[in-house]
Amino acid sequence: MDSRFAFIGGGNMAEALIKGLMQGLAVPPARITATDILPERRHYLEKTYGIHTTADNCQAVREHDVIILAVKPQHLPEVLATIAPVVTRQHLVISIAAGVPLRTLQAALGEEVRLVRVMPNTPALVLAGAAGIAPGKAATAEDVALVERVFSAVGRAVVVGDELMDAVTGLSGSGPAFVFAVIEALADGGVLVGLPRQMAVVLAAQTVLGAAKLVLETGKHPGELKDMVASPAGTTIAGLHALERGGLRGLLMDAVRLATERSAALGRLSDH
Repeated sequence: MDSRFAFIGGGNMAEALIKGLMQGLAVPPARITATDILPERRHYLEKTYGIHTTADNCQAVREHDVIILAVKPQHLPEVLATIAPVVTRQHLVISIAAGVPLRTLQAALGEEVRLVRVMPNTPALVLAGAAGIAPGKAATAEDVALVERVFSAVGRAVVVGDELMDAVTGLSGSGPAFVFAVIEALADGGVLVGLPRQMAVVLAAQTVLGAAKLVLETGKHPGELKDMVASPAGTTIAGLHALERGGLRGLLMDAVRLATERSAALGRLSDH
């Protein structure tokens, strides 16, 4: 991978991707630059990863060919206006700003700009993320392959149309918070039946991690794996009965639907 990467914004997600580039793809720190308005953040990134940092977004764009927009959505319009004059067709621009659709990004940078929108999630911070990738009209197959490699270095990535990115946001973008709530509830259940709090949290979190790995690594349907655990008249089916009475499935489906609808609403706001 010979590309030079510039991160516009040096926050937590940018740091996760920097770590993924260096550890997963062996990109040397000399080919990575991050910008940030906070001097202490720039110092931290330089000291921790050996990369170059700057407060000048335009300089970073001019000197690199892959530009990753890693600022908060509310700051993106100002950043786009600043860098638009120096972005060319030689740049691949990757946006990870939540809720900002491709049409908004293309309108700011130009229809000819090679643009890819990505929706990562917070587990990328521990290299276990899930990301949706939506290519813009000018993006090439090589561009998409590069973006897949970058985000696969911090987890798993799937390519979708931009019209499905709100659904990706509702599921994998917001999903970690739903799972954290489930882990907390499972741990509370452990405390309820006598386990010490910290032990209950570890057991609950490891149980969720292990269950997820079984789904991904066996390729079996979650329902099939559930049935493998639930023996006749056993402990698991008694617990599953309680979840069904409480409507757990419907609640989680509603959570994804409402988060998706909110993402779509925020995307419409970004157009104005």
